[in-house]
Amino acid sequence: MKGLAVPVEIRNLTGEELKEALNDLAGLRIDVFRDWPYLYEGSLAYEEKYLQRYAETEGALIVGAYDRGKLVGAATGEPLGDEYEAFRVPLEERGFDPADIFYLAESVLDPAYRGQGVGHRFFDEREAHARRLGFSQAVFCAVIRPDDHPMKPSGYRPLDPFWHKRGYEKLQDVVVTFPWQDVGQDEETEKPMQVWYRKL
Repeated sequence: MKGLAVPVEIRNLTGEELKEALNDLAGLRIDVFRDWPYLYEGSLAYEEKYLQRYAETEGALIVGAYDRGKLVGAATGEPLGDEYEAFRVPLEERGFDPADIFYLAESVLDPAYRGQGVGHRFFDEREAHARRLGFSQAVFCAVIRPDDHPMKPSGYRPLDPFWHKRGYEKLQDVVVTFPWQDVGQDEETEKPMQVWYRKL
């Protein structure tokens, strides 16, 4: 149920605390990203490989939302220069310097805890972390799905207004692609993702 008044504790995780949270983050990603628009058919094997980069990257961050010690939401980020080429190269090709950019990766939250400002805290904490590290810009990617997709739920409201309110704008000519396995599919396929940008 959405919008329950359940208080959460927000923690910034780096170093060993970050590493210890990766398994819980994997479970959250599998559960939350199964829904529209990601439609991710997750597996722990995929998650272990995908999330390992945070454990190996100086400057990586997980902002965790906890309810009585249980991770119920998380947002991640790391320097763009340490990200997968799929995310980095399209920006480099358009003249952006990864050394100036902090990449905001996944943001996942149990539906029971939505509507209480946790999403804003996720952005606040990651942006503050990026500034402390000396970054002047931030980007994230949002999956692009066709409006007539058969699995799109009726009444779905995109998060564009929220992101605009946070000061982000679409980089109209910058789209990245990244593979994952969709619900009901047998193999990974490349998905287009729109890059959103702001100066910090």
